[in-house]
Amino acid sequence: MTVAAASVVQSVDWLAIAPPTIAAVVGLVVLVADLFVGDGKKAVLGWISVAGLAAAGLALLPLLDDDRSTFCLTGGGTHACSYTADRFTLVIQLLVLGGALLAALLSMSTLKDSRGDLPVGEYWFLLLSSAAGAALLPASRDLATLIVALEVASLPAFALVGLRHGDKRSSEAALKFFLSSVTATAVSLMGVSFVYAATGTLHLTEIATKLQSTQVTGGQLDTLAQTGVALTLVGFAFKVAAVPFHFWVPDTYVGAPLPVAAYLSVVGKAVGFTGLILVTVVAFPSYADVWGPALAVLAALTMTAGNVAALRQQSTRAYSAVRLLAWSSVGQAGYLLVPIAAAGYADNEAAAEKAVGSTVAYALMYAAVNLGAFAVAALVGRAQRLNRVSDYRGLYARSPLTALVLAFFLLCLAGLPPGIIGLFAKVTVFSAAVDAGLGWLAVVMAVNVVIALYYYLQWTALLFRAPEGEPVEHRAPAPLTAAIALTAVLGIALSGAPQLVLRFSDTGLF
Repeated sequence: MTVAAASVVQSVDWLAIAPPTIAAVVGLVVLVADLFVGDGKKAVLGWISVAGLAAAGLALLPLLDDDRSTFCLTGGGTHACSYTADRFTLVIQLLVLGGALLAALLSMSTLKDSRGDLPVGEYWFLLLSSAAGAALLPASRDLATLIVALEVASLPAFALVGLRHGDKRSSEAALKFFLSSVTATAVSLMGVSFVYAATGTLHLTEIATKLQSTQVTGGQLDTLAQTGVALTLVGFAFKVAAVPFHFWVPDTYVGAPLPVAAYLSVVGKAVGFTGLILVTVVAFPSYADVWGPALAVLAALTMTAGNVAALRQQSTRAYSAVRLLAWSSVGQAGYLLVPIAAAGYADNEAAAEKAVGSTVAYALMYAAVNLGAFAVAALVGRAQRLNRVSDYRGLYARSPLTALVLAFFLLCLAGLPPGIIGLFAKVTVFSAAVDAGLGWLAVVMAVNVVIALYYYLQWTALLFRAPEGEPVEHRAPAPLTAAIALTAVLGIALSGAPQLVLRFSDTGLF
């Protein structure tokens, strides 16, 4: 009885859980404060939200010295924890909270320009709630917490997409996003139940141990486990917009407020890739022969479909700039899948960790420059409501600094100088495929990089062409200016010292 009682006692390390907790608490504070703040002072809720996300990010600093775990079961000779704040967790939480902070800065000008179409209090509550779930997910070390965190990050995002009053595109986008996600989640939950039936546990490290013995034993349990592994991956493949689970992306990005689209393109993807890494590399390493080839094929299909669709975008079509960024994000998701697939072919833990580190490094580069591109799109969209690629023609003549910054972001995404960090990240991912013996996937990636060069350079060249018609002035509010400046400084700093990204290759997952 004493051992049984001890095993259910949950030790809570409040410092370890501070980042997601602060985001959640500030979200509740904003929701309550909205009841007492007058319509003319709603902007204060935005500054409270920005301050809360900054505080959640600062709460990562005391966790840098040592790995910390909480919500642990120690009885029966086992020590399994549901929440772990290790190096991998902190890097992803930095990415998530930093991305949410930049999206919040973008949101302040969008809410001000919405003229009441977006309810301010609800908007900030939903954004902070989603950020809290996204910050919880990388620390999750059991499947129950992982799925709960995934849905806490996703459900508010559905509402954010469809929050604009009286906008048919927004409502349709939210409905498509919601129905697709619910279907994928249901399939994933079925997979989790199969894995639990085969192993009798939900903790990732214990699942890894028991699946290994199940595989050796064979029989019906092995078949059940293989099915569970495959189905569990479906939900995460949807979150990262991997083909064929990508069809919701362009309509959702166009229908959502632009800061929400930026948030989904970075934080939403970070959530999906983090969950994918945890379930494959940590929980299912013994079934790498199942998920490794599957992810390699998904990576090839995803990067190809995304880049070809982006290539076909017509510059004069309404919202073509947002659609191009949406399809570009699908192509980038294919690159991010490559090192995870390579981890399935790794001979040892060190090689698998190096491959996973390539995904983390690429995600950090992508987050900074993609948020910057969306920030410039938000700036141009304030004057050009249809936000077409053709609207960017002659941007250099009207706003030289804005044009140069956007050109830098596009060159980073293309992997061309002076966007050294983009080139560095792509080489790192390419090397992961070659080291794993996935030569065919490296060739597919090289072809797709060339395809992407065309539409990135085409958009970049348009910025410096002679403008048509009367010049349109792009006035940037202070929060939007801050978001563009922060992403530009980060991209330039990483391009000047790309070795900083290498420090995150040691994820500490093993």
